[in-house]
Amino acid sequence: MIITKSAVPIKPRMEDSFGITLAPLSVAEIYSQADNHANGAVVLMSGMVRNQTDGKPVTALEYQAYEPMALQVFYQIADSIRNQWSNVNRVVIYHRIGRLSVGEISVLVAVGCPHRGEAFAACQYAIDTLKHNAPIWKKEHWQDGSSSWVNIGMCDQEC
Repeated sequence: MIITKSAVPIKPRMEDSFGITLAPLSVAEIYSQADNHANGAVVLMSGMVRNQTDGKPVTALEYQAYEPMALQVFYQIADSIRNQWSNVNRVVIYHRIGRLSVGEISVLVAVGCPHRGEAFAACQYAIDTLKHNAPIWKKEHWQDGSSSWVNIGMCDQEC
């Protein structure tokens, strides 16, 4: 599903949390933000910098984002999630920017919900939609010293 841009900005719900940050991301912190006593499940997806792309050795990734628009996309994702899965209690989406080494976390998405099926589906929807719609770019730094910029929305599912 593609999110259409609305003329009226969407405001985040108080129970949700979103961010673009230079700071390292914490799985425990993001999980705790998605947790709620009404939840039967919290599904958390962690995207990490891997050591290769299509067999070509990667040494680092560098991320940039157009933050105001990226955050608006995150808010739209949460709004769309609630339209599809009304039982979702919390949506948490954070993406790092800056230079990241192999093994570092670049994105965390967590969804808290009474039921695991909805939590899994909503979390997958969130990361897939983020990858397709958010104005976030990455520069892949290759072992041979070369590099190239990629809009994450242009990546295949493995990106």
